Amino acid sequence: MKIRQKGTRPVIKLPRAVYIAICVLPAVLTILFYSLRFVPGVMEWASVRVSAPVRGALGLVSSIYPFSLMEILCTAAVIWLIYYIVRSIIVTTRRREKLKILSKRLLTVVVVILYVWGLFCWLWNSGYHAPGFADQNGFSGEGVTLEDLTFVTRMFAENANELSVLVKRDDDGRYIEDRREILEASTEVYQNIAVRFPGLSGRMYRPKSMMFSWLMSRTGYTGIYFAFTGESNINSQEPVFMMPATVTHELAHQRGVFAEDEANFVGLAACIASGNTAYEYAGYLRGLMYLLDALHGADYYTWLEIGGSLTDEVNRDWRENYDFWQKQRSVETGIAFIDNVLTAVTVTVSDAVDTVYDGYLRAQNQELGIKSYGACVNLLVEYFAAPDSAG
Repeated sequence: MKIRQKGTRPVIKLPRAVYIAICVLPAVLTILFYSLRFVPGVMEWASVRVSAPVRGALGLVSSIYPFSLMEILCTAAVIWLIYYIVRSIIVTTRRREKLKILSKRLLTVVVVILYVWGLFCWLWNSGYHAPGFADQNGFSGEGVTLEDLTFVTRMFAENANELSVLVKRDDDGRYIEDRREILEASTEVYQNIAVRFPGLSGRMYRPKSMMFSWLMSRTGYTGIYFAFTGESNINSQEPVFMMPATVTHELAHQRGVFAEDEANFVGLAACIASGNTAYEYAGYLRGLMYLLDALHGADYYTWLEIGGSLTDEVNRDWRENYDFWQKQRSVETGIAFIDNVLTAVTVTVSDAVDTVYDGYLRAQNQELGIKSYGACVNLLVEYFAAPDSAG
């Protein structure tokens, strides 16, 4: 290693071999992952022996801070990338060896991206290719009967109806449970379901409300687990009665449940078994939405019957949730031209995000893409239709 003076700044010059190693390492990590991702034993080893302890340590560190480190890191990354692009344009236009300088700066961006992606593959994507929660806990993975689907849907509707009048509401019937209290209770809601599924036991770190929740709302997402910090991040604008189910979904990812359908099932089962009224109601309500959607295509008349049995409180919450997400796809400033343009941009961006995320999930062995979230129906029916289920 040599240190030379460049202007008033000392510049460290590493040997060529070190530079090559730094550039090649992330490519090797990425190629190695894609070469071994179809070997379940290797992916399971990486997920259990590498990913889980590393993410646990990162979660412990990030839990010290009340704010989302993910948001800070992502914001800093975007600012750095913009600065680097602008700086590269300025430097390239001012010097003679333009192609050489541009190549070096492009190589820096590529190497950084490869490092991020290569590490992310081993830290998170490996879990998608290892045996999942359903396989580990003896779920059959087969289809469900219409009889069982009807039974579980009816049971969810009855419990949602019963709990809908037990949660806190104002004089107008509007749901008024406190978001802060929901988050404070989050680290304890897995205790009961962990008795049934010991693999879900372990330390939980409280999810964090995001500053950029408005952006999450506009793109149609309620939460995100970030492997690089071990954090569960929550969209704080989501209707509060749905928030507990989002919390438990992201906590399922924190506990190493990777597939979205399995994380949905685990989150809903945790809500229902929690003993906390707000969480129980959210579990039954969100589960009911998935179940009724499946029943609609299987038995329309039973779907009508069960849907017609819902209480005013359940219908109100359901409608409020629908209206909230519909509103996120439009912009209203009072100026028609601006509203049309911004609405078109919002819809385009939201659809683009869905397309990218759908492609990402399919590439990680999730054949249904973003429809994987609703695929939890089979797991819900198999679990709650069993005589000894926790439901």
